[in-house]
Amino acid sequence: MSRTRTLAIISEKGGAGKTIISVNLAVAAEAHGLATAIFDLDPRGNSTVWGDNRPEKIPAVVPAQSPRLPRLLDQARENGTDLVIIDTPGNAPDIGAAAAAQADAVLIPCRPVGPDLISIAVSVKLAHASGKPTFVVINAAPAQGAETAEAIATIRAAGVEVCPIVLQARKPFASRFHEGLSAPDFDPRGKASAEIKELLLWVCDKVGMLPREQVTELTKQPA
Repeated sequence: MSRTRTLAIISEKGGAGKTIISVNLAVAAEAHGLATAIFDLDPRGNSTVWGDNRPEKIPAVVPAQSPRLPRLLDQARENGTDLVIIDTPGNAPDIGAAAAAQADAVLIPCRPVGPDLISIAVSVKLAHASGKPTFVVINAAPAQGAETAEAIATIRAAGVEVCPIVLQARKPFASRFHEGLSAPDFDPRGKASAEIKELLLWVCDKVGMLPREQVTELTKQPA
C-alpha cells in the first residue's frame, strides 16, 4: 500500500489563491511521476469544475465533504496515490480544521497585502491547533516593491515558517483555468511553471515524500 502524503491548503481569507495553487501543484506533481488527487472541500467546487473541463483526467479531482475525508484518504492509499492535496474554502474554520487534522502538512497562501496579513493569524492559529507542520507561501507577489520582503518579515516575526519559494503574480497560473489547464500544461518552460515546480519539491522535502537525493536531482533539471 502506498505511503500517501496529504497536504492541506487552507486560508480563512478568500481569494488567497488556494485553488490555483492546488491545481498547479497537482499537475506539477503528476509531471514528476507522483500519482496525485485533489480533494475539493469548497462548496463552490472550482477545483471540481476545473477537473471536469480538463482534457486528460489526471490528476483526479474528487468533490468531497470533510466528514468523509478519513474514508476518502483510505481509498487514496488503497489506490496507490502518492499525494493528496486538500483544497478548502475561505471563511470555513470547521472545514479548514478537518483538513489540517488529516494532513501531513498545512500550506497557507498569503498575498503580500494588508487584508491577507491581517487575517492570516486566524489561519495560522487554526493550522497550529492541528499540531501539523505549517508553512506560509507568499502568493501573487508583485514583481517590484518592498511588499513581499515586508510581508515575509512580518510573518516570520510572528514565529511562522515562510516557504522560501515566492509565487509571483503571473498570468499562466490562472489564465486558462476555465479550460482545465494549469501553467505546467501550456507553458511548461515558463517562469510560473518553474516556481510551482520549486514549491512542489520544497513541499516534497518537508513531508518526506521523495528521498532528499531525488529532490536534489529534480531541482537540477530544467523546468
